[in-house]
Amino acid sequence: MWQIPFFAFIGALCIFAGIMFWESRTLWSGVSFFWMMASLAILLLFIIGQYSEWLFRSNVITGIFVFVFLVVAIFMLAFPLIAIITFFIEGIKIIRHEGLRPANLLSMLFSILLCSYVVIWPMMGGLGKGTFSTVLYVIISFSALYMLALLVIYAFSAILNLIHLRKRRNADYIVVLGCGVMGDRVTPLLAARIDKGIELLKYNPNAVLIMSGGQGPGEDASESEVMADYAMQKGVDATKIILERKSVSTEENLLFSRELMEKENPRIVLVTTAYHVFRALIIAKQQKIRCVGFGAKTKWYFTLNALIREFAGYLRLSWKIHALILGIAAAITAIVIMI
Repeated sequence: MWQIPFFAFIGALCIFAGIMFWESRTLWSGVSFFWMMASLAILLLFIIGQYSEWLFRSNVITGIFVFVFLVVAIFMLAFPLIAIITFFIEGIKIIRHEGLRPANLLSMLFSILLCSYVVIWPMMGGLGKGTFSTVLYVIISFSALYMLALLVIYAFSAILNLIHLRKRRNADYIVVLGCGVMGDRVTPLLAARIDKGIELLKYNPNAVLIMSGGQGPGEDASESEVMADYAMQKGVDATKIILERKSVSTEENLLFSRELMEKENPRIVLVTTAYHVFRALIIAKQQKIRCVGFGAKTKWYFTLNALIREFAGYLRLSWKIHALILGIAAAITAIVIMI
């Protein structure tokens, strides 16, 4: 009996490998990874069931299986609570370190909303007695579950696009995205991006660094000029640096940097902060720019908060398709309940 789930797993593995090879800059990378892992779990359950008599003859093996099952079960049951506590604590940390600004409240706000959905929202289901209130409750519940699932898939896809088995890519250009400077000095966040670009340049000696970023309010020079100065202080030859001075957004970073490339089909490596890589790759895909992304590390509390912000940015890019899905689901729900 295990042959059917085995071939199902092989099929899921091939689909996942194909997506990651041909075009990983899509949520299908996260979806295919999830189904691959789910099919693997089903295969293992079939194998355990078929050979259970032989496996459970040993008390040690039985104990291991029971322990693993309990750990997984407890983790799955406690995951919502773990997520709520983690996002809340990290939300406090970012406020303490970065200040009380609207952008820094996302982790804490997400924690509060998740807690409300898990604890308070189920109680609201019994309050609605009419058809309209029932329809509204079901639609909101489905929408919340859909957005949470979408966030998880987005996180999976983002992580998968950060995994690289090699840094030597025979790159022609390494594009480092700017993110704001302090006067004429780079911020720690931007310094980490430049350092990552310099590291990749050592593995791709024929490449050229494109420092991408214009001049914003409160900046004494363009981001690209400040980035180039920092790179040259780190030992990078000025001839290996190209400045892109006009951009004020990720979309413009990519668009204007591509205009500076002389080769017709260049090999491009994109460098930005780890949490920003996936959305930057999606924008590059929309602009028909073929590239891979490498992420610079940052603090964990900042990453969680930024993940929510990046997910919101992704929704701005793709809101039409998700609004269509939710609209169709809402219409079907309303029809079914009224019938």
